[in-house]
Amino acid sequence: MRRDDRDDPFDDLFREIERMMNEMMGDDFDMRVERGENGGGQTGFGTETHVDIHESDEVVRVIADLPGVEKADIDLKCDGETLTISAASDHREYDERVRLPAQVDEHSATATYNNGVLEVTFDKSEDSADIDVQ
Repeated sequence: MRRDDRDDPFDDLFREIERMMNEMMGDDFDMRVERGENGGGQTGFGTETHVDIHESDEVVRVIADLPGVEKADIDLKCDGETLTISAASDHREYDERVRLPAQVDEHSATATYNNGVLEVTFDKSEDSADIDVQ
């Protein structure tokens, strides 16, 4: 199992603190700590989202928590190296780019969304073709 690498080594700690504060204060309170360059302006999954990447010999799986999002409001795009997950709920807009640990065949993607958990599975793409120099 491989965790999605983040720029900020304390990001998980801050997310957990925000989650606990939001849970403790109730639905009417939303603690948002702006992170990113220049002190904010970053749209992101917010406090409740956790992204895991699992890699085997043949597949790459990305699992993301998207609480409060309807399946119809999720948009996924992949270029073979990066998965972009965009979604919206009544209270938040999510936009996350997940760098995949290996080149994948984006046309092989399958995605499921159940109880706030998105799972996207890709077949790894074949190794690059050898080129003979003549």
